[in-house]
Amino acid sequence: MHLSTFVRHQRKLHGMTQRQLAVRAGVGLRFIRELEADKPTLRMDKVNVVLDLFGHELRASPQQKLNPPPSAHSP
Repeated sequence: MHLSTFVRHQRKLHGMTQRQLAVRAGVGLRFIRELEADKPTLRMDKVNVVLDLFGHELRASPQQKLNPPPSAHSP
């Protein structure tokens, strides 16, 4: 599920308008609109403020790399 879909679903599940969510999260209405529109560049700290209202957070996690960088000790 995309972040935008998750936030929209949670907002509606909790019976909030975009404006109400913005006020509760302490962010601008424009930010909520951009978040729900799947804008590719958003401030992670603000995203987490919104997600925290729903008991979630966004964080980086390691992924397995296909081609690891060569070792400094490789010939």
